[in-house]
Amino acid sequence: MADRLRAMFCDHLSIMRGKYLPAHKIGSHETRFCQSTFGVHYDRDLLPSPGSMMMEGLPDMELRWEADDIRDGWEPGTKVVLGDLYDVAGAPLGLCPRGALKRAVAAWQDKGLSPKVGLELEAFAFIQTEDGALVPYNSPGGVVYGTGPFTDPLGFNDQIWEMADKLGFKLDMITAEYDAPQFEYTLTFDDALRAVDDIVLFRTMAREVAYRAGVILTFMPKPLEDAGGSGLHVNFSFVDGDGKNAMASPDGGGPEHMNALTRGCVAGLVHHHKGLAGLIAPTATSYKRLQPASLSGYWQNWGGDHRNVTTRVSTEGGAKARLEHRTADASANPFTAVAAVLQAARLGVEQGYAMPAMETGDGFEVTDASDGVAADLAGAIEDLKADEVLCSAVGDLLTQNHIFMKAQEVEKTAALDASALRDFYIYFL
Repeated sequence: MADRLRAMFCDHLSIMRGKYLPAHKIGSHETRFCQSTFGVHYDRDLLPSPGSMMMEGLPDMELRWEADDIRDGWEPGTKVVLGDLYDVAGAPLGLCPRGALKRAVAAWQDKGLSPKVGLELEAFAFIQTEDGALVPYNSPGGVVYGTGPFTDPLGFNDQIWEMADKLGFKLDMITAEYDAPQFEYTLTFDDALRAVDDIVLFRTMAREVAYRAGVILTFMPKPLEDAGGSGLHVNFSFVDGDGKNAMASPDGGGPEHMNALTRGCVAGLVHHHKGLAGLIAPTATSYKRLQPASLSGYWQNWGGDHRNVTTRVSTEGGAKARLEHRTADASANPFTAVAAVLQAARLGVEQGYAMPAMETGDGFEVTDASDGVAADLAGAIEDLKADEVLCSAVGDLLTQNHIFMKAQEVEKTAALDASALRDFYIYFL
């Protein structure tokens, strides 16, 4: 039996919040937090954001979980669990990102389809010098698709892999990414809620295992000015009532074989592109990553096996047919990000949005698309605010809170230079 339970939720800023509870409370299935946590910013500034009830007495909210959701943890004698948030009257809390994902899944299930999700995380590694300065981790042989000790001299990724295996995470891959010291972590496809639960817990575990090895692993989108960015690629498909991939075409994969469901999803993602960015790329450094010719999901476009488009239609057909959306980064709450992508896709199916032509440009020098995401976080938040249909689909209270907090973030980060901007986020993301 475990000595304690670490009960957690991922908040509006993608920060993990939680409590350690003694063993005799593991069976209680609930614990309380202050609801005004949803008014706390990265710099610990407490703000009267929508839903936080800061000016109404800072009341409690309740985190609830099921016994089956409790898992083995990576700390000795500790179980871990993610739960759902409720207000003190017992109603689901509209601010809860995990609740937003559950609503998105339910909306698709009402159509007889169950979303399957696979997530790709990218991260940079730093170490802290004796004087407290942060410097990039020494990866002397770091190249894209790099492996081995020249890529990871301390072997912290070996420790992450070992712990992931022990805890039952279904790792698909760990490899070095394009810019050293950058790494990619991919988990296999699963039911949407399980997949996002896994990525949230895996991300927390990976950062804490790396930290104990002397490495600060950050999933923030752009920690180095002279390097590329880190994304959170959202791959998804749907299983129908017969257990078959509903995106599959009998003729094969790729853009030329898309069925009506796939076309509708692509149209929805393209239509809501600008509004989506404010939710799924939600920090000031997100817009240093989201630039033209950066393979980052900047453009309002789609294509086939093309890494310079935002929505990528897999050329794999049959059971592996899927879409990949490339705009998000892990400064977004993964529950909110996946919920937003699934809702935008659903709106495309239901609303019959026009399907733009497929991107034919190379994405570096020539691009068919004429529009992309906003130039900065301030513009992205205005685009999100203007997309009332998407906000309503994801959740009005959640998006109102998000817009308020991110507007404050614009002011907090406006005067920061690159180093200070990195340090504003790095210990949280």
